[in-house]
Amino acid sequence: MVSKSKNRVDVLGFIVIIVILALMGRLAYLQIIKGDYFHTLAEQNRIRLITVTAPRGTFYDRNGAPLVNNRPGFSVSLMPIDGPVSQEVIAKLADILKVKPEEILNKVKKEENPLNPVIVKNDVGQDIVAKIEERKSDLPGVVLAIQAVRSYIYNDLGAHMFGYVGEINDSELEKGKADGYKSGDILGKSGLEQVYDKTLRGVDGGEQVEVDVTGRPIQRLGRKEPVPGNDLWLTIDYRVQKATEEAMDRQLTYLQNKLGNSKAKAGAAVAINPKTGEVLAMVSRPAFNPNLFNGGISEKDWKVINDNPFNPMQNRVIAGEYPPGSTFKIVTGTAALELGKVTPEEKILDTGKHWIIPKGNAQNEALGLIDFREALSKSDNVYFYEMGNRLGIDNLEKYARMFGLGEYTGIKLPGESNGLVANKKYKMKVYEEDWYLSETFDAAIGQGFQLATPLQVANVMAQIANGGHRYRPYLVSKIASPDGKTMQVFQPEEVGTINISAKTLNLIRSALRDVALPGGTAATTFAGFPIPIAGKTGTAENPHGDDHGWFVAYAPFDDPQIVVAVLIEQGGFGADSAVPIARKMLEAYFDVPSQKNPADLYAEEQAAKAGVKQP
Repeated sequence: MVSKSKNRVDVLGFIVIIVILALMGRLAYLQIIKGDYFHTLAEQNRIRLITVTAPRGTFYDRNGAPLVNNRPGFSVSLMPIDGPVSQEVIAKLADILKVKPEEILNKVKKEENPLNPVIVKNDVGQDIVAKIEERKSDLPGVVLAIQAVRSYIYNDLGAHMFGYVGEINDSELEKGKADGYKSGDILGKSGLEQVYDKTLRGVDGGEQVEVDVTGRPIQRLGRKEPVPGNDLWLTIDYRVQKATEEAMDRQLTYLQNKLGNSKAKAGAAVAINPKTGEVLAMVSRPAFNPNLFNGGISEKDWKVINDNPFNPMQNRVIAGEYPPGSTFKIVTGTAALELGKVTPEEKILDTGKHWIIPKGNAQNEALGLIDFREALSKSDNVYFYEMGNRLGIDNLEKYARMFGLGEYTGIKLPGESNGLVANKKYKMKVYEEDWYLSETFDAAIGQGFQLATPLQVANVMAQIANGGHRYRPYLVSKIASPDGKTMQVFQPEEVGTINISAKTLNLIRSALRDVALPGGTAATTFAGFPIPIAGKTGTAENPHGDDHGWFVAYAPFDDPQIVVAVLIEQGGFGADSAVPIARKMLEAYFDVPSQKNPADLYAEEQAAKAGVKQP
């Protein structure tokens, strides 16, 4: 009996020894062999690397005035501790941020490392910051961080040029992974922000911080400073840009409320240097405020933009396609003179209607016997119908394309349209119909199938001003590092030429000069202007509503430095709708004292009624 008990004790003792040896072996394995591994895990449970977003580069105008920079803001992130942030916390955070919990979960799923912080929302307001701080005990793993937020200093000024930024979406992430883009990144969505995103974005930094059990940083252990993005020095002149925007807004209000053009709610204006292609100003209306897109645009703000039938997101300077109207007579006139279809001295009888097809002038005006110079300066339709008759549609097409119409200007902005040059092949392809003489008549005065963007029309005038050289319009003169070192310089790029004889050029220029002199279609608005200009008004028929108003000009007449083109949708006669804006643009460029026009006086009158003091 004693022997059996002793045997049991021995067996039990043996088992105990085996267990102790196993535990010691396991402990040795964990501490010696796997010690570094588990030490790292422990550190990861209390140490996190928080990304510090690099500030995007600044936009400067040609004279060094900042137009777009950055301001401090807050982002909201989720910081996992021992495991994923709980569904309860995500639901509470979603309620504060006014988003669906699924949106937050989707962002969490995109992060490959489950221990990395995940940015849930950028640029939250002070109300959100306050709510999170008030409920921080209920929100373990929710962290607020300071970030650089894009700031469009003058709100909607230059919005279509500058574009806006936003959080990277799934398709952009898929395309950009190879270039280092990651979930939660902010990138350019349109305009220059999109075109130069890689240049502007810089290199993100990071902070190594110790966190407590709720995921809140309690101690900074190290920091890698972010490298700001490179700066863009633009060709834009802020003074001209601002004057153009203000003039456009006042003119549209005046047309709608005073002259009865109720649908005159959209327009475009551009100024370029005819000797280089530099864009000095670019304005499209209606516009939008790019600041609204920081952190994600609200449903309310997006509804205002999206429900506007005049599409505030469209850059009409490069994407709006319109019949060029009488501005196209510059092309028709050049072709007729160069091909010998008419001489400067020949007089053609204008009885108010053409003798082959009864198409006439606006308001049935008849100018009698007129030569080329008078016909162009007074924009006589009958004369140019006859030029179309003599040239034929093929020659009109040839010269239009020589001027660069029907093709992209090549400006580095997304969304440019190429317009349309009237031609037989297009009509047959689209409508399967033959070409008619009446359509040639329409094409000769910039109607019918002819379509052009305001930038293309400006380019046509620039070629008259500079003697036949077509330059690629550009917006960025140089790229500079944050410390001011020049990284890249952009030079004028000639992309085409048109051979025009000196005799033809001088005649066309003289006729365009007459437009702003007594008797010309722009004479009233430019009375007393101290700089000699050459210009061309236009009124383009619009099958969808009232006529569009055009004006294109260059100055000074004897040494062209600037070309301006203005288009007012459904604004009526170009002399009434577009010319006043062009004068404001030229006043700003040449630093000429501003002369009050009817739109200015109307704005002052309305401000006085509202008790608002005008600047």
